[in-house]
Amino acid sequence: MRTTPTTDQTTTTDRRPSTTYADPPVPVRLRLALLWVAMLLVFAYVDVFGFFRADVLEAALDGEVSGTGIAVGQGFLVGALGYVMPAILMVVASLYLRARALRTTTLVVAPLYAASIAWFCVGETWVYYLLGSGVEVVLLVAITVTAWRWRR
Repeated sequence: MRTTPTTDQTTTTDRRPSTTYADPPVPVRLRLALLWVAMLLVFAYVDVFGFFRADVLEAALDGEVSGTGIAVGQGFLVGALGYVMPAILMVVASLYLRARALRTTTLVVAPLYAASIAWFCVGETWVYYLLGSGVEVVLLVAITVTAWRWRR
């Protein structure tokens, strides 16, 4: 028996796959969580790549942050953890906070991170760092826009 094919089905005699794909919308919570994960991956890789720089590696081996004279001790490491922890927790928050609380939190945290990343770029001359930071800021803008456009 022969039927007239539509764009989403094939005939019984024609076994070629359909040319259209199901494309369901990605839930806002999942989009936010994945954008936070992507931002954190870029953030981590930029820092890891920094250890290929002699000045950064030598300063780290001397117990200092390169170019700042800041000693790497308990206080610095707790501060660094405190800086990155909100972004890490936003991945989980994106999946578990109530919608209104998540939207509000995201609209505060993402712009603050974007501003801090831009601040850390002041005086930086290494292209990898500026490029990675630029990608981080773009992802944070995408996070902010996604939260801003979230429908009730």
